[in-house]
Amino acid sequence: MNIMLKRILALVGVILIIVLAFKYCEFKKDDDSTVDYNTNLIQQQILNVGKLVVTEGHFSEVLTYKNQQKYLMDMVSFEKKALIVVNANVTVAYDLHKMKYDIDEKNKTITILNIPKEEITINPDIQFYDVEQSKLNPFTGDDYNKINKSVKANLKKKIDKSSLKTNAQNRLISELSKILILTNSMGWKLQYNGKTIESDADLSQDLKI
Repeated sequence: MNIMLKRILALVGVILIIVLAFKYCEFKKDDDSTVDYNTNLIQQQILNVGKLVVTEGHFSEVLTYKNQQKYLMDMVSFEKKALIVVNANVTVAYDLHKMKYDIDEKNKTITILNIPKEEITINPDIQFYDVEQSKLNPFTGDDYNKINKSVKANLKKKIDKSSLKTNAQNRLISELSKILILTNSMGWKLQYNGKTIESDADLSQDLKI
């Protein structure tokens, strides 16, 4: 009887061990599946954010171009001049396809490694009015190159003084905040430059865009 009881107890013990081992493996599988699901969800959100963020603006200016050619010890001169009207479409873009990041599944942390710099594109439409020139001092390709260079330099100054760059940065922060919202909702952390990003204000300040 004692031998039979020992055998039954041993069998029950083996069954318990098998059941516990199965439950443990099932728990580990669920845990790993959750981690994989969270990681895939985050990667998908980053892919959704990873696009070209473009802010457009329009600028206008009017300027006068003058040039003189002098001959005979500066006693004779031939002047050329023109009134120039410029209308320019300007875009400030952030290509978030180029954003670099790292996903740490173990510590549930996303680290932004690099944010691409802004790309400014200026497309000026230059119109000439009241053109005055002579055969000895006509408009040439060199004049047009100088005018184009001067126009773009003036437009860059206007862009720097305008709200276009700020608006573009705000749109960038709005896109990045989508990652922040997701990480917060899942109990993950978003980091940049060794700091944890917890709000849109942190994105504005800590990202130093």
